[in-house]
Amino acid sequence: MELKVSKLNSEAVLPNYSYYDDAGFDLYTVVDFVLKPCQRFQIKTGIAIQIPTGHVGLIWDKSGLSHKAGIKTLGGVIDSGYRGEVRVGVVNLSDETYIFKKGEKVGQMIIQKKENCEIIEVEKLEEAERGSRGFGSSGK
Repeated sequence: MELKVSKLNSEAVLPNYSYYDDAGFDLYTVVDFVLKPCQRFQIKTGIAIQIPTGHVGLIWDKSGLSHKAGIKTLGGVIDSGYRGEVRVGVVNLSDETYIFKKGEKVGQMIIQKKENCEIIEVEKLEEAERGSRGFGSSGK
């Protein structure tokens, strides 16, 4: 599959896979910024991506940022019809300020096939073993 990427900023880093078998390709910031505890920010990547029709781009955390620094991605669904700049929403869940430097990895994107569902209103849903038991219903 080809993925067309356009640089909107001359300093943008093209997305790339760190390892051949990686599911997601890395996204990079084109700005320096400071993210304080509990603060949210939309990180500019300086790129636009043409996701093939029938697919979606899903933005996920970088495991090092999330596990070591408490940086969590927000939102993260990029539709195939979107041609604007890819931005990565983040929140700092730690009690430490985190400093991002231009060119640093800020998230990763996975391209997946998607299905459109026909939405049908019904009076009642079919019964299931689990039923409406929610969080903690399995005892864990």
